[in-house]
Amino acid sequence: MRPLSLTARVSLLFATAVAAVLFGVGWLIASAVERHFIEMDQHALEGKLALVRNLLARAHGARDRQAVGQALRDALVGHHELTLVLLDARGAPWYVSDPTALHNRPPTAAGPGLTTWQRAGRGYRGLQATVLTSDGQRLTAVLVLDISHHQHFFAQFRRDLAIAMTLAVLLTAALGWLAVHTGLRPLRQVTDLAANLSASRLDARLPATGLPPEIHRLAAAFNAMLERLQDAFHRLSQFSADLAHELRTPVCNLMTQTQVALSRPREARDYREVLASALEEYDRLARMIDDMLFLAKADHQLVVPRREAVDLGAEARRLAEFYGVWAEESGVTLAVSGQAHLQADRLMLQRALANLLANAIRHTPAGGEVRIELSQGPTEVHIAVDNPGPNIPPEHLPRLFDRYYRIDPADPGSHAGLGLAIVKSIAETHGGRVCVTSQAQHTRFEITLPLQHRAPR
Repeated sequence: MRPLSLTARVSLLFATAVAAVLFGVGWLIASAVERHFIEMDQHALEGKLALVRNLLARAHGARDRQAVGQALRDALVGHHELTLVLLDARGAPWYVSDPTALHNRPPTAAGPGLTTWQRAGRGYRGLQATVLTSDGQRLTAVLVLDISHHQHFFAQFRRDLAIAMTLAVLLTAALGWLAVHTGLRPLRQVTDLAANLSASRLDARLPATGLPPEIHRLAAAFNAMLERLQDAFHRLSQFSADLAHELRTPVCNLMTQTQVALSRPREARDYREVLASALEEYDRLARMIDDMLFLAKADHQLVVPRREAVDLGAEARRLAEFYGVWAEESGVTLAVSGQAHLQADRLMLQRALANLLANAIRHTPAGGEVRIELSQGPTEVHIAVDNPGPNIPPEHLPRLFDRYYRIDPADPGSHAGLGLAIVKSIAETHGGRVCVTSQAQHTRFEITLPLQHRAPR
């Protein structure tokens, strides 16, 4: 069985609630009208009973009986639905306004007070009470009111009220369906947009104006999701293009060297040179693949750093000594200052600091000095690598940590453009951050790490 749509469910629920309210109000109205008719009949009967008592109080036995009867008939003129029966102590009729009233008397079990009954398809309401004549004779007065016209009116009123409420429920259900259908239009837009999404249409967005707050939040969340998807797809596409570009160079070098080596017989020394050159390309490929695997794991938060005591001062000096030969060949001096200790993954921090140090040496002119500055605050540790050189244009600074991004794509050098991206991933894996500034002919990279472990952002 096909489940009902959300529009149908809300409309049915709304119609059910309205029907319950309307029929409840209808029952209250019908009960009030019925009570009103009863009160009117009781008031009329009690008024006539008071009149009968007043007339009988002035009657003097049999000699005034005819005069009282005439007065009672005059009092009942215009009240065709009302009949009066006076019975003496033996139950014999003392006065009867209408002979048929003897057949329409209340049930014998009925006592004093207002009584309602049905007889021969007609409705009656009666009042029975004891009255006295002026000479002390006790009579029983029975007042009978034909309420058939009240019952007909009330039955018609009930039918009209039921029809009106039924039509109101149907109209309310229709209007409720229209309101829900219109209100859920953004949901249908979300569905249509999701159904038509493709790699070429990730720039589609839902309108964010003129929506109710609940739908506005949904539209905003959906647009934000599309924004993230578009950004991730763009980054993935760019990553794939950059990866193909980076892999093409070493692969082409390997193919060219191999083709040249196989073009004619060569001496063993020549083959060793080709293999040595190929080994360099293989090493470059291996490092590139290792970097890409690390970044892929970091993107999915699969890199879990170990927690061990790290002396950053000792690690920085060890790295400065390791890179000292390369720095000396480039005419660059290295300096380390400050101390810092924290709980972190020592190998990851070594890798991040090594990437920053290698990047600084690579871009420092001869005669310059690369400084590694360490400092420790109450809650954070700061690692800064500062090197002299031309200022980096401000438009490039936000993208320096992107993968394969180079300020001068025509001069990629010997690196694959993943070093700074790895530094950023390592910092974020430790719950920290990385930033760069370039001014006054100095470029400064700074890693900030918390002393207490925080989840990566």
